[in-house]
Amino acid sequence: MNALTGTGGKLKLIQAALRLITETRSLTSLGLRELAREAGLNPNTFYRHFKNLDEFGLQVLGYIAEDMKAGVRELRQMADSSEQASHDTVAFVYRYFLSNPAATTVAVRELHGPSPALRRALESQLEASAREMAEDIIERQLVSAVPPETVHEISRMTIRYILFRAMDYVEKPAQRETIQTETEHFINRQFRGAMLDHLSQTDVERLALKHT
Repeated sequence: MNALTGTGGKLKLIQAALRLITETRSLTSLGLRELAREAGLNPNTFYRHFKNLDEFGLQVLGYIAEDMKAGVRELRQMADSSEQASHDTVAFVYRYFLSNPAATTVAVRELHGPSPALRRALESQLEASAREMAEDIIERQLVSAVPPETVHEISRMTIRYILFRAMDYVEKPAQRETIQTETEHFINRQFRGAMLDHLSQTDVERLALKHT
């Protein structure tokens, strides 16, 4: 991960949290002394960088989000088609979660976790990721037949679908190829369906006959 640079106390505490998070432990369950000990810092160091655990959680979420979004955006900027964009994006995100299981735990659990501040922050980051995805698709004209507002709608659904499947992808190795394929199909079907929205039933039937 590289969303934050340097080796200061703030970065050490965030990296310590990501090491401590497990299948049975969430971000909000970590204690200050435990974090400080894992980071090799004095417990008082925490309050030099963060006001409270909620602010710390926001920084951890931001650290994860920025690291992932940078890689995904670069892939989309290089894609020549919506199918390539969906394939490359899905493959990258699932590999990222597999390499960073703590990120999966944070993203999935905190969306429904006990902290309202973290839930709002994660919702905001999901919305930002969806907005960037839509803007890239529109800018590259990867699905020019689909109205911009529909691209944004599909992008929001896509981000949530990927997050929904992420934990299974990490925890069920035998199903990873299937999950990745199903996710790509989900995205492509959404865009293909959207291309037919403006057509009449007669036009849709005519197209169907052409491909039979």
